[in-house]
This record gives sequence, C-alpha cells and structure tokens, in this order.
Amino acid sequence: MIIFDLRCAGDHRFEAWFKDAAAFEEQRKERLITCPVCGRSDIERIPSSVSVISRSRPSPGKAEPPRETDPRVALKMLHDFLDRHFDDVGDRFAQVAMKIHKGEEEKRNIRGTTSKEEEKTLTEEGVQFIKVPMLKLDS
Repeated sequence: MIIFDLRCAGDHRFEAWFKDAAAFEEQRKERLITCPVCGRSDIERIPSSVSVISRSRPSPGKAEPPRETDPRVALKMLHDFLDRHFDDVGDRFAQVAMKIHKGEEEKRNIRGTTSKEEEKTLTEEGVQFIKVPMLKLDS
C-alpha cells in the first residue's frame, strides 16, 4: 500500500491509499477518485511533505536501503501516538475545535469524531484538521 497526497481542481488537498502507483493512475483515469470536500474527480498527485521510512541501525560507513513499512503497522503507530498526545473529546470534536479556533478554549491537540456536515462547517470556518482512518485489525 502507498499513500499519495492529492489535490482537486478546487485546490482541496487530501490523501488516499492505493495498492501502487499504477492503481492510482488507473483510478484517476477512470475518475474513480473524488475530492472528499467538493466531490470533484479531476485529481492530481502533489509532492508529499512526509515520508515514513523504517530503518534498522546502519553499519558505520555502509548505507542500507530503506525498508518498506506495513501500512497497518504505520497506522497502529499513528493511533498509539494520537492516544498518548491528543485529548479525546469524542463526538464533541467540532464544537471544541471551533472554540479553540476562536480562542475561547486553550489551544491543545484534540481528537474525536465528526459528521460530514460538521467537517464542512469546520473547513468553511478555516479550522485545520486531518482525518485519520480508523484502525481495523483482521480477526
């Protein structure tokens, strides 16, 4: 799996997961990828500012090639980080985020859930947030 940073013609930026670069291109050509904000399907890939690479300790003087990280492991690591460093405000995320944005509450890292309508309102108000996929483990 690979994560690409994408942008629609409306200049909305988002990310999506694909099997590989060829799968992305195929889905893009078929207009199967849509912007989660405006629904447009004219999507382009943009440079990513973040890259997750897992390395073992390199030998002195000998560079080792980066190893691929299983996306499920990376997502689990991200969720563990969020659990440790973000306050869980549950389904009050939109209300708390708006208060922080307006300076009515102390600025801090929060996590929680929103409805599509709440996400739209937060975006329109200029509140920055990211959506993180829920972690589903195979049973």
